[in-house]
Amino acid sequence: MKLKVQELGKKGIVPSLAAVLVGDDPSSIVYVNMKRKACEEVGIISHLYHLPSLSSEEEVVELIKRLGEREDINGILIQHPLPPHMDEMSVFSAIPPEKDVDGLSPLSLGKLVFGRPTFVSCTALGVIELLNHYNIQIEGKEAVVIGRSIIVGKPIALLLLQYNATVTICHSRTQNLWEKTKQADILVVAVGKAEYVRGEHIKEGAVVVDCGYNRPPGGGKNVGDVHFPSAQEKASYITPVPGGVGPMTIAMLLKNTVKSAEVSI
Repeated sequence: MKLKVQELGKKGIVPSLAAVLVGDDPSSIVYVNMKRKACEEVGIISHLYHLPSLSSEEEVVELIKRLGEREDINGILIQHPLPPHMDEMSVFSAIPPEKDVDGLSPLSLGKLVFGRPTFVSCTALGVIELLNHYNIQIEGKEAVVIGRSIIVGKPIALLLLQYNATVTICHSRTQNLWEKTKQADILVVAVGKAEYVRGEHIKEGAVVVDCGYNRPPGGGKNVGDVHFPSAQEKASYITPVPGGVGPMTIAMLLKNTVKSAEVSI
């Protein structure tokens, strides 16, 4: 990635990413700082626009529109979640498609449904990159996704479909959840509940991808949505937390930002 940025620099183009953070959610602040640090390491210019939690939806949308008009900004990232008084669809819709490097606008998600995405959710894209890197077969496999958010659940389900997996999406209203998870060759967990899935819920030899990042109720080290020690006994491959999907999400954000800069040439 650093070499690509350097190559663009020789052409007079320095990729830049604008992150919009609304409020003071501790996890969001940590994520934004990690993304800014990663940008700096590869030579991408990083801008942070930190607005108060009581900012109006109109103020946020107006900021996004101004950023969208700037030629020196290649990518716009809206840190999720937004305050509850804002309509996320309206906010994400304000991002120009060519700068929607996190792939969360209605237009970007719609293009993903059609199988012709410009940019895809960085977390979902990172999951696919991991599976491909380790030569894990997706085609023809039973894939179960727990979680239906626009950030992870829905886009990863659509990507797995594109790779010809048979996909089941599970959520808080799913009946007989564990019967379904035990059928999964590939299990992607994104529910936001600490160590929700355990070894007894997993098929022997399954590939387990943990997209969670939670602080346990009693405090201590952050953990994923999967109970790693017990799941490790059953899985053929499993992503750790931290150090698994999180770094891949950031890597895909940088990749998409560079891609946007390349298109602008």
